[in-house]
Amino acid sequence: MIYLDNAASTQIHETVLNSMLPYLKDQYGNPSSIHRYGRLAHKAIEKARKQIASLINAEPSEILITSGGTESNNTALRGISMKTPLSQIITSSIEHDAILEPCKKLIQDNFDVVFLPVNQFGIIDPLDLQNCISEKTNLVSIMFGNNEIGSIQPIAEIAKICNEHKILFHTDAVQAVGKIPINVKELGIDLLSISSHKLYGPKGIGALYIKKGIDIDPVILGGGQEHGLRSGTENVANIVGFGKACELAQNNLNENMYYVKKLRDILIENILNEIPKTTLNGHPKSRLPNNAHFTFLGVNGEDLIIKLDEYGIAASTGSACSVNTQKASHVLQAMGFSHEQITGSLRLTIGMFNDVKEIEQTVEILKKAVQELRLVSPFKEKYSFVSNN
Repeated sequence: MIYLDNAASTQIHETVLNSMLPYLKDQYGNPSSIHRYGRLAHKAIEKARKQIASLINAEPSEILITSGGTESNNTALRGISMKTPLSQIITSSIEHDAILEPCKKLIQDNFDVVFLPVNQFGIIDPLDLQNCISEKTNLVSIMFGNNEIGSIQPIAEIAKICNEHKILFHTDAVQAVGKIPINVKELGIDLLSISSHKLYGPKGIGALYIKKGIDIDPVILGGGQEHGLRSGTENVANIVGFGKACELAQNNLNENMYYVKKLRDILIENILNEIPKTTLNGHPKSRLPNNAHFTFLGVNGEDLIIKLDEYGIAASTGSACSVNTQKASHVLQAMGFSHEQITGSLRLTIGMFNDVKEIEQTVEILKKAVQELRLVSPFKEKYSFVSNN
């Protein structure tokens, strides 16, 4: 198989796996215990916390360890909102469901939520944000890089507007952390969500950066772990693996970013040149280095994924977290795409374990798969599909 669904999940790095093994076998103590086993586990967690913090230039004390991006997003939204009853949140129309669903619940609880529109590239206009801010606004949450189309938002400008109005700014950076440089202090970010399995770490672990001095309500109550903000016995092995993944990402950031972007650019250029009636979605330049999202007119994206899978390529139409809901992409709808454009979409996301040969093979297989589907497409006459040979 050629794996090109790295936005959904990445292969765990062997070094990461090896770092976890002692805490799955020999060092099995509870971090809250005061004996040697417990102390060693606690020490391992604090080391990982430093590794996570260093990747985004935060302080270790500013890192709240969670079960992943979804919990981090929920904690940010609900933890801040509950401090100010009936306040207002501003977000975008193309956020991940881990933002949109908590926002829907807050609306039911009589909070005011504003959903900013995006342009044809999936980018918000900071002026729209400026105009929507009111006396009730206490939190703005805009994702760093979109999980479907890869477009990167003007985060520094958004943070500046929030800081000027003394409004907290949260960003879902699950798809961006470990792929591009992120410095929370330079950018002016107050809260930021991270997920381990997007950067070659284990699943089921993540973090929420909370800037020092920000008061947040805990979402999970119990024994008082994580300074009372997230109770529950810590998943030591996964936390250790997450920390190691962050360390590797930081040490190899520029090299990996250049390598993945080079593969992505080859993929985009060859697909656009060799498969007619195909468009690249998202911003052409301001996009995550590993993301390539296309629309193939006259092709059903789900049929294409099945056919690619038969040919040995793993791809997706968009967010893996939305597959069970069987709904059309809200991201592409917000960008003004027609139903036909939405259903013909395909996301290919590259990782550091891919190579040029796989990219070239993917293009050839994709050409064949698209051609086969277009031959039986109900839009065959409308677009005058011709052979790609």
